[in-house]
Amino acid sequence: MPKFAANLSFMYNEVPFPERFAAAAKDGFKAVEFLFPFDYPIVEIAGWIKNNGLVNILFNMPPGDFAGGERGIASLPGREEEFKAGVAKALEYAAALGTPTLHAMAGLLPAGADRAQHRAVYVKNLRYAAQQLAKKGLGFVIEPINTRDMPGYFINTQADGHAICKEVGEPNLKVQMDFYHAQIVEGDLSMTFKNNFANIGHVQIASVPARHEPDEGEVDYRHIFKLLDEMGYAGWVGCEYKPRGKTSDGLGWLKTML
Repeated sequence: MPKFAANLSFMYNEVPFPERFAAAAKDGFKAVEFLFPFDYPIVEIAGWIKNNGLVNILFNMPPGDFAGGERGIASLPGREEEFKAGVAKALEYAAALGTPTLHAMAGLLPAGADRAQHRAVYVKNLRYAAQQLAKKGLGFVIEPINTRDMPGYFINTQADGHAICKEVGEPNLKVQMDFYHAQIVEGDLSMTFKNNFANIGHVQIASVPARHEPDEGEVDYRHIFKLLDEMGYAGWVGCEYKPRGKTSDGLGWLKTML
């Protein structure tokens, strides 16, 4: 049976972020993930995790000006030093929170940009980050994101992600497979997962097309969860979905689907 982590940037938005840890634990979650921890002191987040008997499995490195529309800087020429500083900051948080895996957002490709130049910067930055994380024994993931939700994002398909990982050539760099994004962009989820299993470092779920609880829409998550078990996936499944109503009220899928 898969083990599920609540994504606190998407779930429990009916309460402030500091209260979401207790809410998730009350509903039976043992692990959490979130987009960014950097708006809060490390010691406070560590307390929220520890006091609620949780583990933090994943968060993103600093993404640039997220509020201003940026979606990562890893592939942006001229931002290399900022990216390196973000790696250091993320490592500081990961050490205090006990986080085993970090994610770096690639960024948006400007209109008319030289894609080859962005790819070269991306590969160089990822190699640097992977080597820094490896020194601390940490995993590292990149995530293809669909072009409907995030037009212009640098990587969009699982094939993109795995090709870049191969080019970077660092063993701790893997691809995050969000079944929501993958279904929108490419489909063929079962074979995509099977064919790339060895280099998938994390998975996430949400219904398609609405990105709600995984008990509606065009993806049969009963099949997906069975596939994860059959393939021996031992990691966490991040619940990165937007609840239809109150988060707790929508968790019936955890019982009915498993």
